[in-house]
Amino acid sequence: MGQAILPAAAFQAALRRVIILALLTAASSFGAEFVQAVEFPYYHHPRVLWERELVWLKNIGIHTVAFSVGQNPPKTDPRSDLAGFLKILRRLGLRAWIYDVPRDLSPMLAMQLEQHGGPIAFVDGPSDLESPAPPAPTTRQSATDPGALLRSREAFAGGHGSLLWQDVEDTLSPGLKRGVVSFSGDERPGATTLRRNAALLRNWAAILPGLQIERKLPGKIPAVQLLAAGPRGASAVAVSNATASEVTGPLRVYDASVAREIIIPKIDVPANQSLWLPVNIPLANGGLCEDCAAFAPGDRIVYATAELQSIEFENGILACEFSAPVAGEVVIQLSRTPSGPLIAGGHPVDFEWDEKNSVVRLPIPAGKGAVSRVRIGLATEAPESSGFFGDPSRLIIGRPNIVATSYSSDALASRSRLLAPPGFRVKPIPKSPLEIDYEVVVPADAPRDSTHGEFVMLALEADGVRLGRARLQLFRPASLRIREAIPLLLGADAELAPDPPLVSFDPKGGRDIHIALRNNYPSIQNYVVEVAGKGLTFLPPRTEVSIAAATEREISLRVFSDGVSSDKRVATIRVSGAADFQQQFQAIPLGRGESVVYTRDLDSDGIEDRVVENQRVRASFSGADGRWLEWVWKDSGMNVLPDSGLLPETGPVKGHRKVSLSADNRLVIEQDQPLPPETLKSGKKDGVTYTIERPAPNRAVYSMATEPRSEPRP
Repeated sequence: MGQAILPAAAFQAALRRVIILALLTAASSFGAEFVQAVEFPYYHHPRVLWERELVWLKNIGIHTVAFSVGQNPPKTDPRSDLAGFLKILRRLGLRAWIYDVPRDLSPMLAMQLEQHGGPIAFVDGPSDLESPAPPAPTTRQSATDPGALLRSREAFAGGHGSLLWQDVEDTLSPGLKRGVVSFSGDERPGATTLRRNAALLRNWAAILPGLQIERKLPGKIPAVQLLAAGPRGASAVAVSNATASEVTGPLRVYDASVAREIIIPKIDVPANQSLWLPVNIPLANGGLCEDCAAFAPGDRIVYATAELQSIEFENGILACEFSAPVAGEVVIQLSRTPSGPLIAGGHPVDFEWDEKNSVVRLPIPAGKGAVSRVRIGLATEAPESSGFFGDPSRLIIGRPNIVATSYSSDALASRSRLLAPPGFRVKPIPKSPLEIDYEVVVPADAPRDSTHGEFVMLALEADGVRLGRARLQLFRPASLRIREAIPLLLGADAELAPDPPLVSFDPKGGRDIHIALRNNYPSIQNYVVEVAGKGLTFLPPRTEVSIAAATEREISLRVFSDGVSSDKRVATIRVSGAADFQQQFQAIPLGRGESVVYTRDLDSDGIEDRVVENQRVRASFSGADGRWLEWVWKDSGMNVLPDSGLLPETGPVKGHRKVSLSADNRLVIEQDQPLPPETLKSGKKDGVTYTIERPAPNRAVYSMATEPRSEPRP
């Protein structure tokens, strides 16, 4: 048989690629942190929502986003902007996990690999790209699964590999596929599990690979202890209760620090809950605390009966954050007597100090909110030097911000400095010997950490020691929305806000429009709002308004038509003063007893969809495949169609389809070919009766009406 012989240069290049991939894969398999990622199919998600949702993922603790690059939509679709999506990931400092890589995209993607400063950290499947695969094994978990908490905990209790969350975001592919986060940004129940796991693995991910020893614990509570090698290694106890009732009892665990078993007197595990309990976690160099170098080697968390998510130490205060579905306790061994007080859940609480064994026992209140978050803080010593932030809560992008700081001595103040993310401009403004105000400017074009809604960390430092930290959220100066803007209603309770917004109005009598303007500054600000559009009159055209700190205020105006045309008109809202931006919207005249037909891109796929509506009913049809998206009773905002819509076609509608809407709210659909079988049944909902008739295979009549009111008896 003949054999092809590679030229020497080509052979060396191929061999080099194999060696690099082998080294990268080995590095990702041994000693690498556990990877938790969220699948984000950007090509099925509106382009205008990418940044908002990626910021949300980063804020809750997700740092890796997975997606296919082999399903790019047509170039006319705004969602086809793969380069733009990668740019957002890079700006936010998020990592990309890509799969289904077409060969023709490899040259472009090669420049986006992490080793070249790009966001792509993992490449899954066959590829020419010199990048490691995600750590194996990969567990794929739907966020909508009711058992997601228990199943996901099994995945990372293995100590290595990757957990890939799916069905997190709502998508259109082409019908609505629900996730645990809606297009409007609302979180559904399944988002709680994702939030809780993200908060837990934010710090534990780097510890998990070292927990190589698995030990099943005896007793009635199903639990497994994961231990690190070595005489003083950290460990964790994974406790899961898959039953419908609470499980309570003691737990016998192994404490490597004393080389023997100890008994945790009582653990409460609610029904269908899973707890990740720390055992023998060193404070200094323990992986959960970055600033605990001042603690002695023997200082440690002995155990806790709630999930320990993070540890912080600053200004002599040891703070621990937990997820605590029920109340619990934490036992800490310290080499010196704590000075107190203990603040637990925002309230002073008594604590027990065992001087003989140098152990402090602290109560953990039951946490609040969906993720049961609670924070406790114990003063371990009176610090010789301390620095504090005032009460900062937010930073405004592109504007000067004043951040107040104070110090225990003037000498410390003179040696201190403020640490901020790259690109931020910081200017100290001494206020008194013990106080310094810092002017902080977040450039709108900073390479990272300048995205609306994102959190950043500021820190005070003196003599190489962190004195205090503040976690602040970034905001644009102001934002606005139009209350009357028409959303695309998907199914019974999901909606998508098209861009730009659209409002309908009576061309004869006009209509009131309410603009909600939010001032994002932490102080009162003044704004000027001007509205104008061709063929439109707005009264008043200009409004001056003062808005309180971090507050929304409504501006009311009325719109009239300058002509008789029924075409869409374009208007612009201009905001000046404390902010400078503009927002376009569309307005369409719709008189009483009239029906209008127009086109606009409702689902953000780059294709004009078709809408027919009167003042009571609206029906929308996809321009991509003819799918009937909405049949809405406008008074209540009720869409009676299912999530997937009705009358789908494979591609554009074949032949000719005619849709008409009469003044009595009867919608008639006719087409050359027979209509698909009817799946919607006549019914009644929220006081609205809807009926379906099929007088012919290619004709259907859909009617909507409110129930007649019964007259009271005399």
